[in-house]
Amino acid sequence: MSKDIIVCQNLGKTFDTARGDVHVIDKIDIRVRENEFLVLFGPGQCGKSTLINCMAGLERATQGEVRINDKIVDRPGPARGVVYQRMALFPWLTVMGNVSYGLKMKKVPKKERLERAQYYINLVGLQGFENSYPAQLSGGMQQRVGIARAYCIEPEVLFMDEPFGHLDAQTRYLMQEDLMKIWEHEKRTIVFVTNNIEEAIYLADRVVVMTNCPTKIKREYEINLPRPRDYVDKEFLKLREEISSIVDKTV
Repeated sequence: MSKDIIVCQNLGKTFDTARGDVHVIDKIDIRVRENEFLVLFGPGQCGKSTLINCMAGLERATQGEVRINDKIVDRPGPARGVVYQRMALFPWLTVMGNVSYGLKMKKVPKKERLERAQYYINLVGLQGFENSYPAQLSGGMQQRVGIARAYCIEPEVLFMDEPFGHLDAQTRYLMQEDLMKIWEHEKRTIVFVTNNIEEAIYLADRVVVMTNCPTKIKREYEINLPRPRDYVDKEFLKLREEISSIVDKTV
């Protein structure tokens, strides 16, 4: 039985704004197992991104706590990688420069960091593009660079906030397939945010369905379908219908 690597207890977040307090997260308890692929699924603007930011240490919770490997999370740290929808790649750096950047900041010797970066560049299928710049890459290729960069620092946990949300449908399907191959080859604990039900079921070991804002957990589903998954499989479609039926309507 895998151990719990992430534990959120009574987690809450309220923003102090000019119009008053905005309560975004409401007393959430979540446990994420080591090497689990957990998907947070719910309506748009419900608070999923705020939740993942609190778990990653990018936002400070106003109530409760987050622990990763039994250590309180209250700030960003190198043990947590983050991949966003719009990749903040450095436009002046090549693919190799972007992927190896985190190791350079950690003062890893040049030979070692280039070898590690090359391994992850190969893993995401970008061999031959090491000297290309972000502007020369497609959206899907840029996301592969972001995933390689996040993996390259070898984090304990990888947080992914709707990383494929801006891609066209065909590229999105391809990226989902590629991410599964990468994850099965190089297991990491992943917390993935999406508001796309097919994506959630295709990727997840477990789907946590969130309510409208202020968000809390509505229900959890263990996804026991064999991989690789088929979008038109009878059990896949049954799950899609069941989960869709309980999701709050966007307000």
